[in-house]
Amino acid sequence: MTDDAVPDRRASEVVPERRASDAVPVPDLRASDADRERVAEVLRDAVAEGRLDMEEFEERLEAAYKARTYGELAPLTRDLPAAGVSAPAVSFTKQPVESGGWSGRIVGGEGSSTGAFAVLSGFQRKGRWTVPKRFTCFAFWGGGEIDLRDADFADREVEINCFAVMGGVQVTVPPGVEVVVRGIGVMGGFEHPRWDERGEPGAPRVVIGGFAFWGGVGVERKLPRAERQRLRELRRRERLERGRGEV
Repeated sequence: MTDDAVPDRRASEVVPERRASDAVPVPDLRASDADRERVAEVLRDAVAEGRLDMEEFEERLEAAYKARTYGELAPLTRDLPAAGVSAPAVSFTKQPVESGGWSGRIVGGEGSSTGAFAVLSGFQRKGRWTVPKRFTCFAFWGGGEIDLRDADFADREVEINCFAVMGGVQVTVPPGVEVVVRGIGVMGGFEHPRWDERGEPGAPRVVIGGFAFWGGVGVERKLPRAERQRLRELRRRERLERGRGEV
């Protein structure tokens, strides 16, 4: 038999098509870091709303960062509204995690309040509130706290005037906000931080003015509480990953 008569096995072999039944079941698909982070976000919302206590939150969060497949992630949010009311916690289409922006925090309107006063006492403006276009506060033998980290803003530029006489006012702003300090201190202090950071695109501009006499006005930049919690979780996740690598 000649070489030409020998059938070419390689040419005659046909690789069978992959049938749908041969596909890997969805629960067995490998989860990505973005998938784990989406589940962690749902868990953070749940503990903030009181649906989970801290002990259960930590257990589920640890399980989320250890999860390797969708099947291991799904039970962690199955009994939470966010898993079925809006978007599912795990996306099988590998959608990117959306980043936050400032557009939703410029809300217009008149603001929650236009001023605050403390005489032999104190005041606070913190949490979820709307900063008006112009806010004026006065502290005499007292103290005040103005926290903008979780606040909305009535306008793209807002003005906060602080007057402290034998008292003090502390203003806290989040990263990304442009801050201009124009206050004056006489026998007192009006802090003028030197920040190199410019405002993020679309972020509000905060102008802080006023006067401090035998008192002080402090200005500082801090991360919001939720962001600090997120960073702690990321550090915890890194420790878990290192521990897994050492096993």
